[in-house]
Amino acid sequence: MLLKSASPFPFQFELFGEQYHYHYIFETLAFIVGVRLYYYYKKGIADPISDENRLWIMLGAMVGALIGSRLIAVLETPEVIHHLTFSILYQSKTIIGGLLGGLFGVELIKRIIGVNIASGDIYVIPILVALIIGRIGCFSMGIDEPTYGVPTRFFTGMDLGDGILRHPIMLYEIIYLLLLILLFNSLKHKALINGDRFKLLMVLYFLFRFLIEFLKPYHSLFLNLSSIHWSALFIFIYYYKFIIRIFKKIATKQ
Repeated sequence: MLLKSASPFPFQFELFGEQYHYHYIFETLAFIVGVRLYYYYKKGIADPISDENRLWIMLGAMVGALIGSRLIAVLETPEVIHHLTFSILYQSKTIIGGLLGGLFGVELIKRIIGVNIASGDIYVIPILVALIIGRIGCFSMGIDEPTYGVPTRFFTGMDLGDGILRHPIMLYEIIYLLLLILLFNSLKHKALINGDRFKLLMVLYFLFRFLIEFLKPYHSLFLNLSSIHWSALFIFIYYYKFIIRIFKKIATKQ
């Protein structure tokens, strides 16, 4: 539906005569708040992993996330592969690739340093809060970043800067992430196997991204599915034993 665009998107500020997106501020804030929350939660637990090994694990996560976020983002638009440049590679990034790459980076580092204890539970709330802050930045970009939705007549439709009512995908995600925080807070005192909280986060977040991708103007990578879809399917396969165990546990309680 075309409108006379009176949209405030994208949100920008002026500095030294140049216009900048607020997104960069939110990205930095997300990282800072996420790290501070990690140290806050770490104070309240007896961590079986030493501080030195935690640093190595965090390094593995960051390097893996850096590589994964770029790789999956490039595959979101397969046509750019034929004229890929460092600039395109550097500017391309997606949180799905970051989580996927971070997962592999952590597992690789843990094998190298000989840590066989699940290490992800402590990161669940920091990741969720950081994601929310980052998604506020993505939302402020409007259509200047490919996180917007397809045109819609649904009541949630918004003009994100091009005069067309679209699904505000980032708002949907922020609401979903807030619900996940409530869920994980309710599980705080539940007796779960070490590592289950992180696995549950990955499965639930990737499930959301798999479904919500159909409301975006995505590019097909293979079988009419995008790189985000395939990343989600990979996670479901990777955690299939956990998924089966959780379903069995739910079924036996009914």
